[in-house]
Amino acid sequence: MTDRGLNEECGVFGIWGVDDAPDLVYYGLHALQHRGQEGCGIVAVDAFGKMTRIKGEGLVTEVFDEDKLSALHGKMAIGHVRYSTTGGGGLENVQPFLFRHHTGDFALAHNGNLVNYDLLRRNLEDLGSLFQSSSDSEVLAHLIKKDSASAHKPRIYAIENALNAVEGAFAFLIMTSKRIYACRDKNGLRPLSIGRLGDGYVVSSETCAFDVLGAEFIRDVEPGEIVTIDHHGIRARKYTHSCSHDMCAMEYIYFARPDSDIEGCNVHSFRKETGRLLYEEAPADADIVVGVPDSSLSAAMGYSEASGLPYEMGLVKNKYIGRTFIYPSQAMREKGVRMKLSAVKTIVRGRRVVLVDDSIVRGTTSRRIVSMLREAGAAEVHVRIASPPIKMPCFYGVDISTYDELISARKSVEEVRASLGADSLAFLSEQALFAAGRRKELCIACFNGHYPTPLYKSVEDANKDGKF
Repeated sequence: MTDRGLNEECGVFGIWGVDDAPDLVYYGLHALQHRGQEGCGIVAVDAFGKMTRIKGEGLVTEVFDEDKLSALHGKMAIGHVRYSTTGGGGLENVQPFLFRHHTGDFALAHNGNLVNYDLLRRNLEDLGSLFQSSSDSEVLAHLIKKDSASAHKPRIYAIENALNAVEGAFAFLIMTSKRIYACRDKNGLRPLSIGRLGDGYVVSSETCAFDVLGAEFIRDVEPGEIVTIDHHGIRARKYTHSCSHDMCAMEYIYFARPDSDIEGCNVHSFRKETGRLLYEEAPADADIVVGVPDSSLSAAMGYSEASGLPYEMGLVKNKYIGRTFIYPSQAMREKGVRMKLSAVKTIVRGRRVVLVDDSIVRGTTSRRIVSMLREAGAAEVHVRIASPPIKMPCFYGVDISTYDELISARKSVEEVRASLGADSLAFLSEQALFAAGRRKELCIACFNGHYPTPLYKSVEDANKDGKF
């Protein structure tokens, strides 16, 4: 996806019971860098149970150097890479958060977005909580500490009650001086996986980070589950039995790395299959297939194989330029397109091109790419999108919160085609998304508006569901 101005919801990574855990978390976060480029941090627990945190704004390699990593010790650590969603940017919102408390310090890292954050925060502030950030992630810590009913019980009871109070998409890592709790939302909107490394364990937003460390995948954290990792090994319990497997479709379509497996399905294979199905649904009379780097290349390969048209590198990406949507303003995003992509004139000149992209949000970058291909001499440009039209805002950590940001919200496919300047335009069907992943459940709310959780508009709405 090249034009969205989208922010994704971050990445979390944790290590338990492995020597030099902070160093390994550093490498794990580097593997998850695509999930967040605004800031990152690591909290480590040393042999005496002391927690130390280092965090900063920027890429993993910019925030951490040898001196900073040498200040972190221990066999247990968690880390986080961030894009700002709820709460915006700023160092105070960079995670993991570290909380000091007389009952024991703990750290927290969160991937996702809580839809009832505003209501929960207001309620907690009325009860005396003081927030140190504007991030929705901090709400969970206050809920845990405000749970007086569980004050004299093991911490997992307070965590369980806190998780039942929040609504939305989340994968939480909570680390105490002795253990890590890995928690996933009841709808399974965000991925979270567990691996084994030597005698210890690894937890990650994506399995691609396991390969970097040589860890062996064990299993996914299930929706509505808390997995405790400590000297007992792995123990799991459900904090609710009202669960589903509504994985965010955009994880497969765009966000995850192609070498990751999400709930048993390889991301590259999923995207390639969407390309094949896209050809079946929308063939084009053309000469070559060109994918928009990088997340659309798998779908372009699938379209090429199914159609018999040659797959060509008609667009080249400057590998030193980050994803277009990290630019903070639309003007900068538009200027960044030509810095990021260039057309290969000798490949596209005089040819009818099928341009495969994974999705369209605003349409500004797609329009520029179509124009770029025409300027390079393409005879025709037929745009094929390996997902349905994005028509609805997302409230689960993907930063498309208004209809004004979505070109397909108010335009027909033909109107979008005319806006892009393409010779033809077609989107993948919703049914094909399920077929590509051999799944019966996915969150496709941004395509059809069927949200898997309540979207609270007032305290009264929350009270109806017993959230206050």
